[in-house]
Amino acid sequence: MTIIDVRSPEEYKSGHVENSMNIPLQEIPHRLNDIKSFTQPIILCCASGNRSGHATAFLKEEGIECSNGGSWLNVQQKN
Repeated sequence: MTIIDVRSPEEYKSGHVENSMNIPLQEIPHRLNDIKSFTQPIILCCASGNRSGHATAFLKEEGIECSNGGSWLNVQQKN
């Protein structure tokens, strides 16, 4: 499993899930080859679940097994 936090680098630095990686939402389309090489399933998170929802929909269209974890705080509690 891979956790990707799609918030801005500044938001990520203020707190994030341990061992998650930061790929801001606007970079997701440009990082497809990298993302396809990550261990799937991929869990995406952000502050509220909105941005990670957009990223999840995009990645699923690209054939990547992923899900929207919602808020990074919720993902942190589950890990």
